[in-house]
Amino acid sequence: MDSRITADFSDPKTLEKYSSAFTLSDMEIFIFPELFYPLVLANIISPVIWEWRNDPWFSDIEKKSFTYKANRIKQYIIQNFVFNLDLSTWGLTTKTREIERFSNFFDMQVLRQSNALFGYEGDKYYFDIDIRKHFGLDKFNSDVIPYWKTETVEAMCAFRHKENFTTGGGECVSLSSLYAAAMFVIGRIPLEKIFLIATPLHSQNFITEKEGLITNNRRIVTKNMWFNGTSLSEKARRALENEKVTIVSHISGYIHTIYSDATIDKEAYEYFSDKLHEFLKTDLTNLVFINFLRFKSKYKSLFQFECVCPGKKRYILLEKMFEYEHNSKFNASPETRAQLISEIDGDEFHMSPLPGKIMLNDAEKIINDNLGNSLDVIEDIIIKASSHIPDEIIHEMFIDLSEFISIDPRIPDATRNYIRTDVPHITNDDSRDEIIHKIVHHSGRSEVSLLAIYVSRLMDRIDWLPFVKAALERNPVCFSELEGKSTEQVYKMLAEMTNQSIYDDNRLALPDEVWNFGRGDGIEKALLLADVIVQNDKSADISIMAENKKISLTYNKEDYIFESGKKFRKTILIRGREYKII
Repeated sequence: MDSRITADFSDPKTLEKYSSAFTLSDMEIFIFPELFYPLVLANIISPVIWEWRNDPWFSDIEKKSFTYKANRIKQYIIQNFVFNLDLSTWGLTTKTREIERFSNFFDMQVLRQSNALFGYEGDKYYFDIDIRKHFGLDKFNSDVIPYWKTETVEAMCAFRHKENFTTGGGECVSLSSLYAAAMFVIGRIPLEKIFLIATPLHSQNFITEKEGLITNNRRIVTKNMWFNGTSLSEKARRALENEKVTIVSHISGYIHTIYSDATIDKEAYEYFSDKLHEFLKTDLTNLVFINFLRFKSKYKSLFQFECVCPGKKRYILLEKMFEYEHNSKFNASPETRAQLISEIDGDEFHMSPLPGKIMLNDAEKIINDNLGNSLDVIEDIIIKASSHIPDEIIHEMFIDLSEFISIDPRIPDATRNYIRTDVPHITNDDSRDEIIHKIVHHSGRSEVSLLAIYVSRLMDRIDWLPFVKAALERNPVCFSELEGKSTEQVYKMLAEMTNQSIYDDNRLALPDEVWNFGRGDGIEKALLLADVIVQNDKSADISIMAENKKISLTYNKEDYIFESGKKFRKTILIRGREYKII
């Protein structure tokens, strides 16, 4: 379909949504959850991840097991991208500004009850971490909140051009979208098995292949890893343990905790729910119990272990065994415990049992003898066998143990008005060109396809109005270092900047992307200059004319000329915050 694709931008809500497709802040995705999966599709049709297929790191990966693929992708992402949540990267906004922007079509009281930065206090967790201090917002007044824009894969890769970065970077939503696209393009995992999960403070994916897999920022977490009690699994568990899930997004659609309508396929959501609940639950075994004691370290001091070394009974504190794990390839789990003990210094052992401690050997025998029985049964037996330990301490431990082995995720209730929507049928056998064709072909009747084209910034196929609106209204970072400079000074700085876009073909970067990464095509630089002019002159009258290689910006009867490698013939007229594209 070669004709330009448009939407009805006379409707303020529609214009706001499609403008948000370029900035993709956490706030915008919360308001417009239909934007979430188009970012995945935009990354899938980008040439960047397809180029990874040619990297020797992924040689013959299509022939490998799911676990091998996932680990290979994980390692590649770890090596090439860092997690970045710096407040200065995409700038700040205010609650007042965001409320003014969305209040005509969104209940702001509902927002305050659902969004952490707008006063959401539904979980004790937010009190405990002091949410604003946690993110470095305590130095600003309480009205200030971060933009936290989600990056496309191009913007993620462009971080290597930013000062103090040697690799790409991105925040958690960007990384989850990157992982989803990589799992499809590199791992050949069907999109139907990839679900994006957003909570007020985090974003991760659940892949329903095999037992299931969670991607968490740059890491992956298998079911075994979820229950291994390590610091990595502790961090991975935080969101689902402490936060309500606000959005689950899928190729078939989305479900949102505060919207009564859902576009996700109902059967797909039920399947996701069943698989996730199964992933987050395990039976109590000796391995799981020792992992729990590692996870909830306050209980490790209750236990000692009896071993025979060499030929005589010796006793050692469990906390001492955990200490030695840090410098050993072995751990205190039953399978490698003997090897770990052999590495422990002899003077760490005691000749007699230590008073006031539970013998781990006895606790493990009780667990092993009661496999399949309830925790209450096991708790009663351990209480009777450990009369020297107060009952309430063991009871508290079993409450925490119950929560460790079984998390009930607070996902959106499945009772919704399910609206069936048209989505492109994309398979792992499709080439990149075939996927682009499918998305473009379906964009006339599929909103996820249409939004994917906007997120992809296929400027030849979209209306420019939402892009210009986003460029001139939500790119504040470039102002900080350009504040107080004249138009001529800014123009000179842009002229000296690398004349290369971070996007290929006729795709465009936003002003803050140009400024952050120190490079841009002529038309991108012209938009940045226009952005700065409007910042200083709210009623500025500006025209930008693109004639293939030549870009000219006219303001106050002065012309500012840039050179472009893009191929556009456009005129952009700017009158304050009124825009016209010809």
